Amino acid sequence: MKKMMLVFLIISAILGCQAQQKQEAPKQEWVSLFNGENLDGWTASENQGTFTVENGAIKVHGKRSHLFYTGQVNNANFKNFEFKADVMTTPGSNSGIYFHTEYQQDGWPNKGYESQVNNSHSDWKRSASLYDVVNIKEAPAQDNEWYTHEIIVNGKKIVVKINDNVIVDYTEPDSVNYEGWPERKLSSGTFALQGHDPNSIVYFKNIMVKPLP
Repeated sequence: MKKMMLVFLIISAILGCQAQQKQEAPKQEWVSLFNGENLDGWTASENQGTFTVENGAIKVHGKRSHLFYTGQVNNANFKNFEFKADVMTTPGSNSGIYFHTEYQQDGWPNKGYESQVNNSHSDWKRSASLYDVVNIKEAPAQDNEWYTHEIIVNGKKIVVKINDNVIVDYTEPDSVNYEGWPERKLSSGTFALQGHDPNSIVYFKNIMVKPLP
């Protein structure tokens, strides 16, 4: 009888562990948004020629335009996530990474936030800035060098890292009204890369996302 009871307890413990494992959320993994060969899964707005693929990277060079992720990962709709890309700016260049945005044919995207990509442009708001929300004056990276630009959104919190260094740690207030940007707020949406002006040349590669619960 004691042996039967022991076997019963062991089986119950095993079944309990299996049930617990089934209830646990699957581990989140990094997923690529750019295949390094072409712009499949991305849609450019005005001036589509601003974006090309060169040596495994997206080259941004041309008139104002924005390249929106419209692929299949998460149906191109992200709320909480970790995003990262390797970026290289050239002297005097300006670009940006939009998040929680949506496709827009013309103009600067209205919806969502922009994380600035700019280490030496005449606009003093440097890389990692949440444009017109948290503005960084000192460039955290150098032109002509690859650096990693990471954006983390979880609930109301936005963290921006450059080369693993936290540059912006911002919590959005309950009431948001940034002057001139009525839709600059957290919601959900896709990502977009910015082509700022014809004199700017910026490169993006290894564009990855990790959706969070």
